[in-house]
Amino acid sequence: MLYSVRGKVIHTTSTCAVVECGGVGFRCQTTINTLKNLRVGSEATLYTYLNVREDAMELFGFATKTEHDTFKTLISVSGVGPKAGLAVLSELTPEQVAMAIATDDIKTITRAQGIGKKIAQRIVLELKDKLAKEMSSGSGFAAVSTGAVNASGGNIPKAVEALGVLGYTPAEVGPVLAAFDASLPVEQLIAQTLKQMGRQ
Repeated sequence: MLYSVRGKVIHTTSTCAVVECGGVGFRCQTTINTLKNLRVGSEATLYTYLNVREDAMELFGFATKTEHDTFKTLISVSGVGPKAGLAVLSELTPEQVAMAIATDDIKTITRAQGIGKKIAQRIVLELKDKLAKEMSSGSGFAAVSTGAVNASGGNIPKAVEALGVLGYTPAEVGPVLAAFDASLPVEQLIAQTLKQMGRQ
């Protein structure tokens, strides 16, 4: 319904920011990472997600499209609500979330406040299952081991898998990753790819 809000930041708390657009203040619940990028009195654009419940409508806002997309991916997991999604993204960057899922790093996810081992396991299991299904359905993830991605070797295949968690296909990220040094750390490869694709 609402894709984004752009305007002056008129108020922030430890969990939300209020952006004034055309005289209307939109209260967006957000992450610590987004709040670090906002300053009261300055202009900002937040990518939004509107959560409609029986008893309330909640607006969530994020400084980057990547963080917004990662939030939507996280809350697609059964038992993971918006508050849990915000907790994970307040502790970890989208790149770190993708890496943790791709490498079964449950411990890293449990660093987020209120995220126990069971929820972390569910996040990893369901999102890895989603990747596996997309690979087996022939939607392009099988290309992880082919073409430029395979030729580059090193950490490129791991980066492709982690970017798959964020919703990218190997066809999209392969050509970009092929231009980077395959020996770079996976997280750096992910960050550079996202930056190159204009999503960060």
